[in-house]
Amino acid sequence: MIVAAWICLVAPLAAALAITLLGTGISRRTTAYLATTSVLGAFAAAVVVFAKLWGESPSARSHPSTAWEWLTAGTFHVGLRILVDPLSVFMMLVVSGVGFLIVAYSIGYMDRDDEERRYFAYMALFVFSMLLLVQAGNLVILLAGWGLVGLSSYLLIGFWHDRPAAVAAAKKAFIMNAVGDATMALAFFLLIQHRQTLDFPDAFAVGPGHGWLVNLVALGLLGGAVAKSAQLPLQTWLPDAMEGPTPVSALIHAATMVTAGVYLIVRTHAVFEQAPRVQELAAGLGAATLLMAGLIALVQTDIKRVIAYSTMSQIGYMFLGAGLGAYANAEFHLLTHAFFKALLFMAAGLVIHALAGEQDIRKMGGVGRLMPVTRITFLIGSLALVGMPPFSGFFSKDSIIAASMSRGWYGYILFAAALIGTFLTGLYAFRLFLIVFPGEPSPFVREHLMRGWHATGTEGAHAAEPSALHDHDLHEHSGEGLISMTGTVAVLAVLSVIGGWIQFAPLWHPVSDWLDPVARPLAVPTNTQEALASLFAFLLGLAGIGVAWMVYGARRWRVPKLAFTRRVLEHKLYFDEAYDLAFYRPAVGTARLLSRWIEEPIIGGSIKELTAGFREAGLGTGRLQTGLVRTYALAIAASLAVITIVFVAVR
Repeated sequence: MIVAAWICLVAPLAAALAITLLGTGISRRTTAYLATTSVLGAFAAAVVVFAKLWGESPSARSHPSTAWEWLTAGTFHVGLRILVDPLSVFMMLVVSGVGFLIVAYSIGYMDRDDEERRYFAYMALFVFSMLLLVQAGNLVILLAGWGLVGLSSYLLIGFWHDRPAAVAAAKKAFIMNAVGDATMALAFFLLIQHRQTLDFPDAFAVGPGHGWLVNLVALGLLGGAVAKSAQLPLQTWLPDAMEGPTPVSALIHAATMVTAGVYLIVRTHAVFEQAPRVQELAAGLGAATLLMAGLIALVQTDIKRVIAYSTMSQIGYMFLGAGLGAYANAEFHLLTHAFFKALLFMAAGLVIHALAGEQDIRKMGGVGRLMPVTRITFLIGSLALVGMPPFSGFFSKDSIIAASMSRGWYGYILFAAALIGTFLTGLYAFRLFLIVFPGEPSPFVREHLMRGWHATGTEGAHAAEPSALHDHDLHEHSGEGLISMTGTVAVLAVLSVIGGWIQFAPLWHPVSDWLDPVARPLAVPTNTQEALASLFAFLLGLAGIGVAWMVYGARRWRVPKLAFTRRVLEHKLYFDEAYDLAFYRPAVGTARLLSRWIEEPIIGGSIKELTAGFREAGLGTGRLQTGLVRTYALAIAASLAVITIVFVAVR
């Protein structure tokens, strides 16, 4: 079991290193297969670990393994340590399983891209980074994986570095996440000072009488989780991250980066339970984020940004569940969300790929007429996202909503917010579907799809022009995409339909039984609460779909203008402008002021004066070089005379 766990971890890293070291010595297609096979191998190893762990009693399912002692400072020791327990194995299966489907999808999506080797090296590194994070046996290794996930996202969001927007989005994601990384690191320093260890679970036993300490540690951990999972108020990086290739968006949203914050809260639940107000804050931030993201998604016109805001909203539900203490419910929604969110991004990628990189939904009417399979799979993903039975989101999201009913008056406020979020989800999800897929093909769609060609490149500037395509390209890329793309989308569609049946809380709950020994729940809804939550969520989700149909399908209702509200939502509640005003402009102004009054006159001026002094000294010395022997002889004689006088005077 331990050997399989290490294989799961290092397989993607080995592929990333091999692709990097071999470089152009292997073909681009070989690098794609190498990266995909490595992630498949990681998933197979994770299945072996799960099977072995399943055969043990619940109380014995915890197996740390240390490769070597990495750092020693007095009584403080840190080893390269992994932990095999139900939570880490659950995440290993999600990361490697869904990650494999996304990387396999990339084989077709990135076909013939000039930087295909670099892309697959980055993707393998991304999967390794997330596996390191979830398998970490102490907080130092977790922080290493946390940082590598941030680095990988920076590399992949800015993958097309010839695009200024992609570079800016990558920097924004990196900087926003660095804020959370800093709060996490400070929390770890506090734990080291008080506990002298960062090993699980010893570091979390802060004990009574240290309320200020445990609250600071919990706030630091929450800061890291909020930044990584794009929750209020550090959410602004996620929509811009759509500048990367679509499979990257799927990997970030479904299997890796944004789910890391939920995992962190569940893993460190012992700390949050000792700081109940901070835990309630986590739930409140999740509720506020799911409402905010749902509203902003209503006015987005970029197909990937709509799905990005849906991710922000669904992660809000997970934060809500984890903040309430319904840890298994949050993790179960993380699993089902991975299925339908990867499906939505990859189905959207089929549309983007077919339309030569176009992402504006206002140009996409009637795509479903010419891409019927994509239409069906996107519809399945949308229904799962809204939480319609019997799709996967119905089983997982409704359990989180039900858990809020068991936590008193504060829980009922969150319950109301979650239900409103369900209505918004139905509205924005089917607004997107009804604009893009039904009806007659738009002129733009006719121009691209009805001529029977697909771009041989990928999105945007990397897509080929129609005139550049040859006959064999038209044949190879006709239809809805390569088998590596459509096949993986079909698998995710099936998982989005049946994946939720893994757990049906009133009757069977294997996910909760599996995770409860690691994180004992604080909120356990009754069967009545489960039934009420499901009923209300179903009706409100259906109402959202109905409103979307009346406005965008049947077109019987007109969208109210509400110019001010629309402008506020289009500017994403002005968070970017506020951060620009509060941080960027003061920083730029301070830098310019220091440059003008300190750097240029003092630092730059001193260097100029030193340079001028040395230049003058050199010129003076050069004037002494006359080239005449008698001058040099006179100088030597004068020097000897001076030395003689000095020695005589000293004596």
